[in-house]
Amino acid sequence: MFNLNFFKKIHKHHFISLVVIFFIFILDRLTKDQIIKYQLENNKLYVNDFVNFDLVWNTGIGFGFLSSSSNIFYNSITFAIGLLIIFLVYLIIKSEFIDRILFSLIVGGALGNFYDRIAYAAVPDFIDFHYQNFHWFTFNIADIFISIGIIMLIIKDILIKK
Repeated sequence: MFNLNFFKKIHKHHFISLVVIFFIFILDRLTKDQIIKYQLENNKLYVNDFVNFDLVWNTGIGFGFLSSSSNIFYNSITFAIGLLIIFLVYLIIKSEFIDRILFSLIVGGALGNFYDRIAYAAVPDFIDFHYQNFHWFTFNIADIFISIGIIMLIIKDILIKK
């Protein structure tokens, strides 16, 4: 009835992707849980002259873009992100090894932020890079992996011609 060889083949080829996704999701959850707990008891955490950990609740998408107080808009964006994650999982299944890993970086981060959108109705961002009074967008670990995955896919596509 079930073709076990099919499942073994999928398991072998996609196990690394699952590990990458799981690792990023757990790392993201741990860091967010720690910063939320810390900031409930204290103010922002000064790291050095260029980095602070300062919790900001983001209702938009990456780096605070498209923030809105509208529930309909927020829920629509969350639904679209869910569909995008499903599409990226499809791409992981259909892609070659390098693309599979890069898509896994994106999915791991996207799942971390998607979880927060569902659990908290906002994404906790906390890494604040700054120079004197200039502050870059506040972001989190998930955003780092999403950005790395996207940048590496772009670089790979530019540099490697088929």
